[in-house]
Amino acid sequence: MTDKRAAARALMEKMMGPGFADAMEGAERAGGFGAPIAGFAMEHAFADVWSRPGLTLRDRSLIVIAILIAQGQPAELKNHVKFGVNNGLTPKDIEEILIQAYPYVGFPATSTALSATIDALRAIGVDTATTTAEERGLL
Repeated sequence: MTDKRAAARALMEKMMGPGFADAMEGAERAGGFGAPIAGFAMEHAFADVWSRPGLTLRDRSLIVIAILIAQGQPAELKNHVKFGVNNGLTPKDIEEILIQAYPYVGFPATSTALSATIDALRAIGVDTATTTAEERGLL
């Protein structure tokens, strides 16, 4: 394992746990369709970008969550909400990101992101009481 790959793995373990790091490495090793993308994510996203000095992991999570809300990417947003909590964000911080994004991305994008965020927080046991708009019969 190269130093760069070891740094990427260490950061992924810190942010997401060893299971996620194993899954990323396994996806690349499998050599099937999309395998190079897993390698790019490890080497470039984690080793080159997330590891840079200048911003904390918490700050980087704030930025990435906001970008994913704006892009309308609920599946990736769920991952990054979980990672953000590991990087020090609270549910209140994440709610404020949603509120800040709302006037810029609009209600539909914010509503989609809100549901994805609730699902992610539930999955890690942080907020098990909040219901989504779908569950309340609003969508």
